[in-house]
Amino acid sequence: MLSSKSHALWSDAIRTTVALWLFVLLVFLPRIVQRHAGDSWTSVVIDCATILVSIGFSLLMFLSSRATIGLPYWTRLPLRAAAVLFFAALNTLVDAVYQAWIANNLVATWRAIPTDFDRYYVSMLNYILVYGVNMILFHVNYARRASIQQARQLAEAQLAAQQAQLAALRYQLNPHFLFNALNSISALIVTRRNDDAEEMTEKLSSFLRSSLNAEPSELIPLDEELALTEEYLSIESVRFGDRLEIDIHCADEACHALVPSFLVQPLVENAVKHGVARSTRPIEIQIDAALDNGALRISVANDIAAEQADKLPDSEGAGVGIDNVRHRLNAVFGKRASLTAGPANGRFVATISIPRVTLAP
Repeated sequence: MLSSKSHALWSDAIRTTVALWLFVLLVFLPRIVQRHAGDSWTSVVIDCATILVSIGFSLLMFLSSRATIGLPYWTRLPLRAAAVLFFAALNTLVDAVYQAWIANNLVATWRAIPTDFDRYYVSMLNYILVYGVNMILFHVNYARRASIQQARQLAEAQLAAQQAQLAALRYQLNPHFLFNALNSISALIVTRRNDDAEEMTEKLSSFLRSSLNAEPSELIPLDEELALTEEYLSIESVRFGDRLEIDIHCADEACHALVPSFLVQPLVENAVKHGVARSTRPIEIQIDAALDNGALRISVANDIAAEQADKLPDSEGAGVGIDNVRHRLNAVFGKRASLTAGPANGRFVATISIPRVTLAP
């Protein structure tokens, strides 16, 4: 239980107290009317006016409830019980004095109302019950506020942890991709393809500039993600030339769906690494995005040579890129998302399925 008194609000105490005592007045109103049978309604109103005293005492009792927050249970409970008994006895005493004053100064018929021990004993018991309920409601209000605050703090902590995880996974791609790109530039220089190396360096600089502007936990429209992927493929096309063929298709409704930034690029990089780089003939990388039963399906496929078929990685060991994408999907969408990867019909196919998310209209 949180010990902060900031969760014990006066506004909650006032609302709860007024509602409780008005309910008690409603319950006892028939008895009050019967007690003043034959008198004018003035007597009933004067008798009901004592509810204001009870509300005032209850709000004073709230101070004791608030003061004991944070104390051990075995100390807090007796102190609050003592407060309930004190204000119940005080209210009973005030009723007796009030009744005597009204009988002697305002309404003579009040002298017929019993003033014996039995009446005030029952009155005392009733006040103990109502003040006890009031004290419990004070604690319920406090516990509810504290629980809401604790849940909010937990949610904020979980969100911060998720964002940190997404950031770590997203930034893991940068050195991985950069390492491969620099190796490619180095290979171009070694083979004296200096113009190609220069062009690839310029495109790499442009691509990295775009990647740095993307927030790790941000969802972006799929058409923007595919534009970034095309930038990456333009870098690789400098290295592989005619050996790299690209076919990108995105249905109109799918292009507006939101996806985590740099979700597709690692899959395409995997296709380049295990398909284009290992083949001496032209290899087509096909990207297809469409809606399937309300979910967004994105597939990245590349042709494979027959001699490379037995060397392809499976879904569980397809490399850092696919593992990274799988972890990011789990962090953002949980079990609602899936990623499958493996050879199919002479191609290696990686398919993402995620819930459709769109911008609010």
